[in-house]
Amino acid sequence: MNTTSLVAESADAPAPATPAAAPTQTARSLLKQFQQQFPAFRDCLPLAIGIDKQILARMPELDRKTMRTALGIHTGSLRYLRAMEKATVRFDLDGTAGAEVTDTHRTHAKETLQQRFKKEAERKKAERDAAQAEEANKMRQEKLLQLASKFSRNT
Repeated sequence: MNTTSLVAESADAPAPATPAAAPTQTARSLLKQFQQQFPAFRDCLPLAIGIDKQILARMPELDRKTMRTALGIHTGSLRYLRAMEKATVRFDLDGTAGAEVTDTHRTHAKETLQQRFKKEAERKKAERDAAQAEEANKMRQEKLLQLASKFSRNT
């Protein structure tokens, strides 16, 4: 047991070397931080291409993998995709308008939304079908029990 705790302590040792960053910041907590700090995230505006470089310029201590995961959560959200579907302009971190949103990007957002809605509808239909099949099976079992009890009384 002592060896395990020593290994765990040595694995955690590098974390204090970067006091500016939270030692185990999750992508979701980082996204909340972005939403508090940056108008483009808070207002769910279409983000400028290369926004990751802007973020790293302002927050160089960030873990890149966590940042990219947070960006993926944000840009994959229904709210963001709906905004992208109708957007004409992209925005930097401060909410300043920049480059135009291309038709390709609008189409991609629209297709992604359609795929999600279709997948969700299929999932709900499968749940309904499973519930109906389970109910039919219960009814069948009840009828079998009724028949079994009916014929067992007569013998």
